[in-house]
Amino acid sequence: MCDKVLRSWVALWLSWLLLASGALTVNAAAEGPVVHAVMFYSPSCGHCHHVIENVLPPLLKQYGEQFEIVGVNVADSGGQALYQATIEAFAIPPERRGVPTLVIGETVLVGSGEIPTELPGLIETYLAQGGLDWPAIPGLLEALAASAPTTTATPEATPAPTQAATEATVNAPTAMPVPAPAIPGVVKETWRDRFIRDPLGNGLSVLVLLGMLASVLYQGWALTRTPVAEVRRWQWAIIPPLVVLGLMVAGYLAYVETQQVAAVCGPVGDCNAVQQSEFALLFGFLPIAVLGVLGYVAIGAAWAVAHWARRPWAELAQLALVGMTCFGIAFSIYLTFLEPFVIGATCAWCLTSAIVMTALFWLVAPRARPALAALRSTAPIINYKENSNDRVARNRQSSLGGTRRSGGVGHGG
Repeated sequence: MCDKVLRSWVALWLSWLLLASGALTVNAAAEGPVVHAVMFYSPSCGHCHHVIENVLPPLLKQYGEQFEIVGVNVADSGGQALYQATIEAFAIPPERRGVPTLVIGETVLVGSGEIPTELPGLIETYLAQGGLDWPAIPGLLEALAASAPTTTATPEATPAPTQAATEATVNAPTAMPVPAPAIPGVVKETWRDRFIRDPLGNGLSVLVLLGMLASVLYQGWALTRTPVAEVRRWQWAIIPPLVVLGLMVAGYLAYVETQQVAAVCGPVGDCNAVQQSEFALLFGFLPIAVLGVLGYVAIGAAWAVAHWARRPWAELAQLALVGMTCFGIAFSIYLTFLEPFVIGATCAWCLTSAIVMTALFWLVAPRARPALAALRSTAPIINYKENSNDRVARNRQSSLGGTRRSGGVGHGG
């Protein structure tokens, strides 16, 4: 392990530059007890940015050279190799795999919730115990030596290179001045660079995106046809199961986002990269998945009103269904576009929700014109709450009144 490395405050700024390079940064050795830690991050991870910008600076300022941390970019092959080695060495379960992940001693902290909550206490504990060496991650010591500006380790002190260390050495940085607080990796990265991170998953996103765009164009053309295609009863009946499926998907993603846990992803895509991106929050505070849950609940409620309520509420509910599914598919198109071209990762759960919303749009859109026509036939409506018994009584009274008037005229004649 290297004897001399960069100071801890330099490491923070270098971690910004590593968003582009994917290399490791190393902190300076200090006199007295020192606590060492490693954080794995991704350039597209919004939670990682939060930890780097808001959580680490106060700790580095408070502890100075007594707290040293390195950053590892999992988007690059060397960083991903070290992350996989960490998963195996610390037996991290699938539900806790994701970034940001911070390893300090034998403790693994995951997410922007655990790290700021538990890291300060762990630093205090290990300082009181006389300091803490780097985590026992296979290949980390070799990567630290390769990333140092000067190498002072002797051949005898350097362990044999591992595959993870060999891949990390390719991206090892050289000595450089402290960069400005910017994010070169996010600014300079092109959409092609983001797309080729996962060509299979991002290609699937593009296929779903094209399908949604084609659905909108076709249904818009179909509404102009005369007559409008008939909506079959089975099409209306499968809306509730689709709503339930959408609720399950959105509910799980809402749990992942609000509880700051790693999502269980399938063989395609990277759900955690999407969920941890800045686009997972609407207006900076509302998780997109929570909005999805509310949307599916509203669609289910509108379907129930359209199915069981009387006119004109049934027609109004059908129009509300059309409006909500139109908004849903438009928002799904926006989110699906972000995955391959802006975030550079695909979420299989998100694609499932987008497909469900597209199916709902296909089933509901043809009801727009019939519902509008039915509303026009009932206008003007005097009393929306009048039931059938009220109408019968009113018609009977009108009939009797007309009979009496006609009888009076005949008697007078």
